[in-house]
Amino acid sequence: MESMAVAEKPHAVCIPYPAQGHINPMLKLAKLLHYRGFHITFVNTEFNHQRLLKSRGPDALNGFPDFQFHTIPDGLPPSDVDATQDIPSLCDSTRKTCLVPFRNLLSKLNHTSSSNVPPVSCIVSDGVMSFAVEAAEELAIPGVLFWTTSACGFMGYVQYPNLIERGLVPLKDASYLTNGYLDTVVDWIPGMKDVRLRDIPSFIRTTDLNDIMIDFAKGEVERAYKASAIILNTFDALERDVLDALSSIFPPIYSVGPLHLLLNHISDNRLKSIGSNLWKEEAGCLEWLDSKEPNSVVYVNFGSITVMTPQQMIEFAWGLANSKQTFLWIVRPDLVIGDTAVLPPEFVTETKERGMLASWCPQEQVLKHPSIGGFLTHCGWNSILESVCGGVPMICWPFFAEQPTNCRYTCNQWGIGMEIDNNVKRNEVETLVRELMEGKKGKEMKNKAMEWKKRAEEATKPSASSHLNLDKMVNEVLLSKNKSLS
Repeated sequence: MESMAVAEKPHAVCIPYPAQGHINPMLKLAKLLHYRGFHITFVNTEFNHQRLLKSRGPDALNGFPDFQFHTIPDGLPPSDVDATQDIPSLCDSTRKTCLVPFRNLLSKLNHTSSSNVPPVSCIVSDGVMSFAVEAAEELAIPGVLFWTTSACGFMGYVQYPNLIERGLVPLKDASYLTNGYLDTVVDWIPGMKDVRLRDIPSFIRTTDLNDIMIDFAKGEVERAYKASAIILNTFDALERDVLDALSSIFPPIYSVGPLHLLLNHISDNRLKSIGSNLWKEEAGCLEWLDSKEPNSVVYVNFGSITVMTPQQMIEFAWGLANSKQTFLWIVRPDLVIGDTAVLPPEFVTETKERGMLASWCPQEQVLKHPSIGGFLTHCGWNSILESVCGGVPMICWPFFAEQPTNCRYTCNQWGIGMEIDNNVKRNEVETLVRELMEGKKGKEMKNKAMEWKKRAEEATKPSASSHLNLDKMVNEVLLSKNKSLS
């Protein structure tokens, strides 16, 4: 019987970390693999599966025969809130509870007579869901980690053990957050110049060595050494020095981004129909932008996790209002800590002619819309990449994780951003927004952003670096019959 078996499709199981900014790029990667002939199983948590059905409709995750959605529990108590769960709790829970249900799912998929799918031949897991590498080892198949951070952000996490060893972390006491200590220059990180402690991913800003997030980041990085390969959603020209430095530390590293530009080369309408937004998109945003002049709108979006105090939100609001610029502001219902995000009625009245407020939008389309002239962002990596690809300069208000690292690179290395003080004040918002949209520095940043846009497009052409790296990763790693231990 054996000899009659037809050559089976390779089968990749893709498992993102259960937050919006991780699900989006993983789904893009899964689509690119599907296009290259893979059967795809995409694994969401039950909680996010329900949110996707709520935001995209009951049939949104039916997939098709060779692109299927499955779920595992995240181990947290049930929640009805339409928001990302508490990140430290989620990290703690996924690393402790997800391996067993994930293993069970794999064995169910590998029971091919009842699952009717080819046996699992490789696993592509989020960099911070690295328990999946353990599952891949048990099955003796390639286990690849997709770190959805920038290369510089990833390198920041890689340095956690060194920072601890050198006594720079944890902080001696809370006053170190405000006494200038975070401005200490860290000049020994391979491939990274001119970074300070405050530019390192923010979980080091603690006085507790046993802090969940420090411990979690260290553990995930340690497991990265065991992966068959590491994938990053970036491109060589943007982060060459850091990528070179990482390549000398880890298993093969493949820079395959920006993934959404690679996807643009594919015209498969079935794939286009699968979306990943956990909040319902408001379609009106794009029509509204159509009615505006080129480069005239400030786009404001703090991503899916950032939260702020009511006071910070009011400062941003009046800064925008006083700048007299036209703006599109995405205000998630859970944007304000412990409260519903409500803007002052006077602000809404004052800006209704030139401002649009929405609760979520198709950001990728927004950032490539000709009327967008600047982006006020929390510096999440997807946002920065999409901004680069749209040729849009930024005002940066990093919130947590590796966003400060991204901010540093955006402002200092790439010349396409200006940082705003964490302790936000309306006057500064007003000044920076005006500078961004009308000032000399704003024009310089716009020109730089257009150059980077061109380079991103070049990197994703069929014969260029990101495209070739993706093909190499598929052929050298995912399709290699078993994980070589060389």
